[in-house]
Amino acid sequence: MRGLRYHLRTWRTTSGSGAADPLLVMLHGWMDVSASFQFVVDALQAQWRVVAPDWRGFGLTQGSPGREHAVDSYAFADYLGDLDAILDQLSPHEPVRLVAHSMGGNVAMLYAGIRPQRVAGLVNLEGFGLPASDPAKAAARYRRWLDELKTPFALRSFDSLADVAARLMKTNPKLRRDKALYLARHWSRQVQDRFVLRADPAHKRINPIPYRVEEALSCWAAIEAPVLWVESQDRDAHHQFTRTDDYRRRLAVIRRLQAAEVADAGHMLHHDQPSRIARLIEDFFSR
Repeated sequence: MRGLRYHLRTWRTTSGSGAADPLLVMLHGWMDVSASFQFVVDALQAQWRVVAPDWRGFGLTQGSPGREHAVDSYAFADYLGDLDAILDQLSPHEPVRLVAHSMGGNVAMLYAGIRPQRVAGLVNLEGFGLPASDPAKAAARYRRWLDELKTPFALRSFDSLADVAARLMKTNPKLRRDKALYLARHWSRQVQDRFVLRADPAHKRINPIPYRVEEALSCWAAIEAPVLWVESQDRDAHHQFTRTDDYRRRLAVIRRLQAAEVADAGHMLHHDQPSRIARLIEDFFSR
């Protein structure tokens, strides 16, 4: 698919009956993998066929043989192209229900405005975009990217799966150890006596293209499907700009917006409160 060997993780909920079950497509965030949604899938009560891709450069999705990691940086336009191709395969004739987290939520929001006829509804889990970039800093940004191209990037490796799990728990103190150990098996792979992340180190390079808020909002304003905007109630440094007037202005362009807050959860709210997220998803798509 678009020159990649794309990995799609699939589930049937326990009450599911087969190919006729309604389709949910789940899109993970940056430095994450499709298995991240396992806990939410476990909590779903209705009949669903759930499909979640590993985005390019993450998880089990690979490039052509010998070129698995052969790009300098990753662009949102390519994620849009990938999603379009995936949905053409999964549901060529019917609009789809999307559930998307963080970076995946940002991709899904753009896509829902670009291809409004392809999206029946969108549950956006903390995919609220980025702070506005200063155009005056564009030259410095491109300069930094050029400099970083000259330096090989590597991701940290770990002694054991337990160490990978500990790293996940450090990033998210709310994450239970049993969940962290499950995620560690999908988030990393063993290479000789070390465990390395299933991600292209190029993701750590600065993106040379600045985030252009007005372009994003023009896509958001074109969304025709209902959107459920789900945020953590526990706001940390990751959420600072969501307290601003600029952020509230962004939400105003979404025509069919519903909002929900989830208590006792951080940015990875689908790990922290999977049952609550599952209820929100099923209530939203049952209306």
